[in-house]
Amino acid sequence: MSGESATAKCVWRLKRYGRFQPKAKDRGENCSWKVFESSKTTGMLELIILESGHLLVSQAQELLEGFSLLSAQSFLKIHQKSDSLLFHMTLKGESRMMRVQFDGSSRSEAVEFCSKAAERLQEYLPVGTQEPPAPPPATHTTETEQQKQTPAETPQATPDVTQESLSIKHLAQHFLGEHRLSLPLAYHHSTLPPGDVEDLLRLCLLDCGFPAFVEEVENKLKGLLPE
Repeated sequence: MSGESATAKCVWRLKRYGRFQPKAKDRGENCSWKVFESSKTTGMLELIILESGHLLVSQAQELLEGFSLLSAQSFLKIHQKSDSLLFHMTLKGESRMMRVQFDGSSRSEAVEFCSKAAERLQEYLPVGTQEPPAPPPATHTTETEQQKQTPAETPQATPDVTQESLSIKHLAQHFLGEHRLSLPLAYHHSTLPPGDVEDLLRLCLLDCGFPAFVEEVENKLKGLLPE
């Protein structure tokens, strides 16, 4: 279902979400698709675009994908094909792809929802309608099947990058310093120019209400830990 709620966000229900990590020859990695599907047991997949310009893909309480669209033209290309969107990202020399297939009561409704999402994304960057070159042939595996692969067949993430899903609880623990976590590649990309970060920090420190704001954020993060 597509729509805009009181929290100023657009939400679309997804049928499938998959991510593809090209193999790295220097690390001896294999390449394959990891596919998540909506179900009653694992939860429904959703594509969310916040008013702040952030794109999220979630399943139940798990955050599978998250990045800002505000400067996405520098690292992201999107193509639409029927009821699916293909995202090709390049950050800090690392390239990867993800694909989302929209859900609906019929194929035509799913295509309509996909087109609506593409229109929303076009507010931030162009969305192509031609399929880009396909990735090298790879075995399409579900999450369950990939867990059965031997260590030699499973792609190894770099120390500071993970392709696994993250729960809200684990993110809160990370930012509170209680749990060291390897964040997804998208979290390593700042939407602010380097020179603006220091100015923004100085402005915050000069605000007499900033310490109370920081304390309130910390308390809210602690409140998320039981989830």
